[in-house]
Amino acid sequence: MSADRMNTATSDPALDELRAEAMEWGRKPRLFGTWYVAEHMVRAMRAYGWTIVVGALGQPILYLLGLAVGLAALIDAPITDGGTEVSYLVFVAPALLMTASIAVASEEFSYPVISGFKWRRYFFGFGASALSPGQIAGGVVVGASVRMLFVVAAYYVFLWLFGAVPDPQTGWLTIPIGLLAGLAFGIPYMAYAASITEDKGQIALVQRFIFMPMFLFSGTFYPLATLPLWLQWIGWVSPLWHASELGRMVTYGKPIEPFMVAIHLGYLLVLSVVAFVIGRRFFRRRLAQ
Repeated sequence: MSADRMNTATSDPALDELRAEAMEWGRKPRLFGTWYVAEHMVRAMRAYGWTIVVGALGQPILYLLGLAVGLAALIDAPITDGGTEVSYLVFVAPALLMTASIAVASEEFSYPVISGFKWRRYFFGFGASALSPGQIAGGVVVGASVRMLFVVAAYYVFLWLFGAVPDPQTGWLTIPIGLLAGLAFGIPYMAYAASITEDKGQIALVQRFIFMPMFLFSGTFYPLATLPLWLQWIGWVSPLWHASELGRMVTYGKPIEPFMVAIHLGYLLVLSVVAFVIGRRFFRRRLAQ
């Protein structure tokens, strides 16, 4: 063997070294893959960032002005909720915060998920790297959670400024409760959106026949017990009602039995976790195609 060939053989990295280098480059995405996807989702929000800010700040102002200056001025009698009398504004405020979070979830977990698989197909780009389908699904959840957290925090500030939080010492807990409400609605929505291969107006149907009935019949504007029994089931299965009950407990001390607190929290958590497991399977199935 010539000297040149010997030098080349000694200078070229061995196959084991190349494999070790590739594994080293792959460990970081495997370790932080969820956060990389979340970073992409948050950066993509910059394209419509001004709408996020305006919506997060403008929506609570319009709702609260309409209720505090308009509707609440016509409702002189206090609302009796669970034996506690509060003004109408104080009663509806926690439910509005939860609704705001769920509205964001309905945006972030619907068309962006379909786009990742069908229109822009960037999920397949993620899947071609060291990222797993579970990390991609988790990154979508984390990215949407950032926006939901911003919205509910801004909403809470306005509720406090309008005097709709009689007990601020515990009222701030509406922020994590609102985030949980958004996840309990949004993650099942993500799983459904991940299963859609042809857009035939399914998202519009969800908005009209799931989101709107949930908003109207989940005790948002009046206690759920005032509805006929044959309509109350909508509230029982709705994450909005469970989250609103928890929000009313922490904002103005609505009395709720401990076992009911566990049911409200457990329902929201189980809905989120089970839906994520199902959604992860859809991600894995779609990315394997």
